[in-house]
Amino acid sequence: MTLKPETYPAILAKLKGLTTWPAFLISNSSVAVGGFLLLFVAITALLAPVLFTVEPTSMHPIDRLKGPSSGFWFGTDMYGRDIYSRTVFGCRISLAVGFSVAVLSVSIGLVVGLVAGYFRWLDAIVMRIMDGIMAIPGILLAIAMLALAGASLKTVILAITIPEIPRVVRLVRGIVLGLREEPYVESAISLGTRTPKILIRHILPNIVAPLIVQGTYVCASAMILEAILSFLGAGVPPETPSWGNIMAEGKSYFQIAPWIIFFPGLYLALTVLGVNVLGDGLRDTLDPRLAKQL
Repeated sequence: MTLKPETYPAILAKLKGLTTWPAFLISNSSVAVGGFLLLFVAITALLAPVLFTVEPTSMHPIDRLKGPSSGFWFGTDMYGRDIYSRTVFGCRISLAVGFSVAVLSVSIGLVVGLVAGYFRWLDAIVMRIMDGIMAIPGILLAIAMLALAGASLKTVILAITIPEIPRVVRLVRGIVLGLREEPYVESAISLGTRTPKILIRHILPNIVAPLIVQGTYVCASAMILEAILSFLGAGVPPETPSWGNIMAEGKSYFQIAPWIIFFPGLYLALTVLGVNVLGDGLRDTLDPRLAKQL
């Protein structure tokens, strides 16, 4: 079902009915739960230096492999480093990668998808390029790029972004191809409306809700892929405290010190869950088919 221009005022009026944040959150529990989890991780990342943490790279061999206690809330690793501090600072890496990849892939994919779907003569060329990128497994492409460019946060973001772009392009292109046949779009074309105005006024509003859902999926997928790359030793440098690096270092000690893997794994799971639940809630709120329920 598409969103026609004449429906905009009615839907906007219903959305404005949720005049306060409490009313909005009560009406959509998914947004409340997902937003709370994501906000918790974001605040943890921003306030990491003042949340009773120590230098995450500081080593104390005398305290190696100590379990969770009042002195070390999440225990210590094989070098005596505080797992709590490393996990908290690791939030920064995962959020930076997730949000950066989501913004880049959605922005680039939106532009390319609009062009491919609206201009038929470019469709075949663009989609063959996208098919070629999708033919290569994302993790293998990322590892190859990191091997060539070197491991750093910027190269990790770039390496994860490229495999995600074709998925966004295919989504946007499919929606645009359907919208081109709508009577109101054909009428706008016959009246001589400029192409940018058609794309922005008549087509783009129908893409926003699916893109939000896709963006949250990309964000969650990027966090997991960054953790996988770091776990394999191909992600951010080993000295950088990231959840994947922490779990990779603790895999050899899992039987005697499971807390090294458990706590960063728990943070990763909660963050991905929060992003996905938030995306589902926003989809339900923005979907025109659910507007009557708001």
